[in-house]
Amino acid sequence: MPPLVHENGNRVWTRKHLLGLEELFPWEIHHILDEAQRMLPNSKPGSSKLQTLVGRMVVNLFYEPSTRTRVSFAQAARRLGADVTDFSSSGSSVSKGESFIDTARNMEALGMDFAVVRHSVPGTPHLLTHHIKAGIINAGDGAHEHPTQALLDILTIRQRFQKLEGLSVGLVGDIAHSRVARSNIHGLLKMGARVIVCGPPTLIPAEVTQMGVEIGYSLDEILPELDVVNVLRIQFERQRVGLFPSIREYYRLFGMTAARMARAKKCLLLLAPGPINRGVELTPEVADGPNSAIFDQVANGLGVRMAILSLLAQARQVESQGSA
Repeated sequence: MPPLVHENGNRVWTRKHLLGLEELFPWEIHHILDEAQRMLPNSKPGSSKLQTLVGRMVVNLFYEPSTRTRVSFAQAARRLGADVTDFSSSGSSVSKGESFIDTARNMEALGMDFAVVRHSVPGTPHLLTHHIKAGIINAGDGAHEHPTQALLDILTIRQRFQKLEGLSVGLVGDIAHSRVARSNIHGLLKMGARVIVCGPPTLIPAEVTQMGVEIGYSLDEILPELDVVNVLRIQFERQRVGLFPSIREYYRLFGMTAARMARAKKCLLLLAPGPINRGVELTPEVADGPNSAIFDQVANGLGVRMAILSLLAQARQVESQGSA
């Protein structure tokens, strides 16, 4: 649905779902980031809860393991006044053969207004939009997209540099299996950043250049050019065969170490979506060093997810007013 425009020229958020960054306009990403920044003071412990989602139910429908994303969405919904239900496929009727769609329909029958969906099959959140009326938020669908993670990454970059346009951002690691990489690529390019993906050739699909990124196979060669390095986790659970000789070899060629940090720009911003594998993708002193914003990312995730839930609630209100 195209954005509505008020008489004063202001755009109005009308999307009922957040399925990925590929489909968003640049102004929508800016709007989410601005809203997230505005929400951050209310995300802190002890701050007053907002009433945006009072009387609404948010259900976390997670069919894959999660810590930060699940907890962050639950906290975000509660900070907005919602009732929250955490669903896990283990120990549920899924083990008895209940389908994903039927589970979602049952949750909706119990009053679900928003479903936060994580699933191993790409496109699952999109499928769900055709079967239920609740707002759907993609919390990671296979190796396809993870839009809220990319948004909190981009917000963290904007906080540090006050801009995105013209920055050089390196995504280092398992590009082939990373939904975080795909969402970051879509979002960063729309914000005017330059994106270089880097890793072993077996973990970088050649067709990724069609998305508008550059490829580097040597971290040491591209590192001096970068303003930001986003260190992606090696996703052993998604790989079917060994795609590089050994962990030691990967660490030697692509691990972010103190020696590599010394050769980078002094203002280099280090990000990692987590969970981080210390001693594989980066060393402890780098993960906890002055250039690292890993825990800032986690804190920003709460603001981003509050913003998304708030905007989807606004879209439902706009829709109801339009049909009244």
